[in-house]
Amino acid sequence: MKKYIYILLAVCTFSACESELELTSPSQLTAAGFWDTEEGARTAQTGMYANLRSSASTLWLLGEMRSDIWGGRTYESPANEALIESNITVATAPFGGWAGLYTNIHRVNDFLANVPNVSFINEADKNHLIGQAYGLRALYYFTLLKTWGDVPIILEPLTTVNPSSLSRARASETEVMAQIKSDISASLSAFGSDNSFFEGQKIYWSKAATLALKGDVFIWSGNLLGGGNADFTEAKTALQQIATFGIALESSISDLWGVENENNNEFIFAIQYKQDEASNFYNSLTGRSTEINPQFNDQGTSMSDFVIAGANRYGQSEKTILLLDDNQDSRKGATFIRLYVDDNAGQGYPTYNESKYFGSVFNKFLGIVKGSERIFENDVPLYRYADVVLLLAEAKNLLGEDPSAEINLIRQRAYGANYIPATHAYVNGSKTANANAILNERYKEFIGEGKRWWDLRRAGDNYVIDNIGFLNAGDEYKLVLPITNDMIGRNPLLEQTEGYTD
Repeated sequence: MKKYIYILLAVCTFSACESELELTSPSQLTAAGFWDTEEGARTAQTGMYANLRSSASTLWLLGEMRSDIWGGRTYESPANEALIESNITVATAPFGGWAGLYTNIHRVNDFLANVPNVSFINEADKNHLIGQAYGLRALYYFTLLKTWGDVPIILEPLTTVNPSSLSRARASETEVMAQIKSDISASLSAFGSDNSFFEGQKIYWSKAATLALKGDVFIWSGNLLGGGNADFTEAKTALQQIATFGIALESSISDLWGVENENNNEFIFAIQYKQDEASNFYNSLTGRSTEINPQFNDQGTSMSDFVIAGANRYGQSEKTILLLDDNQDSRKGATFIRLYVDDNAGQGYPTYNESKYFGSVFNKFLGIVKGSERIFENDVPLYRYADVVLLLAEAKNLLGEDPSAEINLIRQRAYGANYIPATHAYVNGSKTANANAILNERYKEFIGEGKRWWDLRRAGDNYVIDNIGFLNAGDEYKLVLPITNDMIGRNPLLEQTEGYTD
C-alpha cells in the first residue's frame, strides 16, 4: 500500500481552491479499490495525523502568539510581531485561506464517508478510528470558530469539480458550535465503552481526548454563546470522567518534557515527532550556539557546552519573566533557561536582573542531543491532565462551586517539597477572584503550549482586554480575525468579519 498516493482536491484552502482544481475529484481517484480494504483505511488514518502534524505550528500560533507570554528580548530577529501586537487589518490579515484547516477537514470528511463501509477484522478497531475522526473534525471546527467566529461548514467529501459547489457562506457561530457538539457526540458514540488508547499510544485521538475537548468546548459555549449552567454541567461531567482512564498528574513538571518521558501518565493526546520524519517547531524558541555558549544560566553556570542550532525568534515578555520569578516554583526552571552575560561572581541571578539579562532558551520540548546535534523529536501534547484539572476548576467556578481543590493540585505539584499550605494554597473567593487565579495558574503551567490566548478568550472579552497591553476597550472586534480580500474574491458568498473595514 506504500505505492498509494492520497490525492486531495483541497490542497488549497476551502475558499481559495477554485484556482487549483484537478479534473478528477479525490474521492473518484481513491474510490477505485482503495476504500475496499482495512489496509487502505489505516493508511488514510495515517494521512489524517500527517495533516494534523503539518498544521501543528499554525495551531500553536493561533493559540499562543496573540497572548501576553511573548514579545520580550530576542537575540535574533523576532517573528510574528504583528500577531503579538494585535496589529491586524484586512490588508494584513494573517492565516489566509482559513489557515489551511479545511484541507484537514476534507480528508476527515472523506474518511468518515468511506470507512463505515470497510470491513475490519476487528470491528472495535473500526469504531475507534471513526471516533478518532469525529474528534479531529470537532477540534478543527472549534479552532476555526475560536479564530474567525462565523465560518463555512462542509461535512461531505468533495466529489465534484463544479466550482459553484465550493462556494459556501459563513455559518453563524451558533451553527458552527452545534456542529462541533454533534461531532463530539458522534465521537463518543463511536468509542462507546472503549476507553483505550489506540495501539496503546497517546499519539492517536481517544475517548479521553474527546472528553477533554468536550470540556473545553462546553465551557466556551456556556460562557460566550449563552449555554450557561447546562453547558458548564456538561463540561464538568465530561472532565471528571478522564481520571478513570488511567490519566493522572505526573509527580514532577520536569518529568513531562524529555523524549524519554513521552509515555507519561499525564499526556492525553500528543502530536508525534521522530528523527528523519519530522521535527517540532520549538527550535525557534532556543537560539544558536554562537549566541548561547558565551552566556551563563541563572545559577551562574557557563553555557559553553550547550548543544543547539536553533533560532531565537520569540522572547518571553517581562511579564512572563516576573510571573515565574519564584525559585520555589519548579515551573521556573522547567520552562526557561534564563541567560545572563556573566556569572555574577559565581552567585548567579536568583532573581531577575534586567541589566544583565541576555535572553532565554525555552526549556520544554528541547529534544535530545545525539553526538553534536540536538534533535527536536519531542511529542507535543494538545491535551494533558493538568489542562483537564484547571478546566474543571473553570467549570466549577462558573457553576458557583469552589475550584480551590483543583487549583491547589497544580500548585502542590509545582512547589513539591516547598509547598506550604498557609503560603501557597488558594482559598476560594469571588467568581472573579477565582477566575483570575485559574488564569494565572494556567499562564504559568502552559507557557509555550498554545493555550494562553484561548484561555483569555474563553474567560471573556474583558479578561483579554485587561491582560493584553496592545488591546484597549473598543478593540473587542479584533478578538476574531479578518479574512483576506482574496478569499472573498474567490468565494463571493463570504462576508468580511464584523468590525473590519478595508
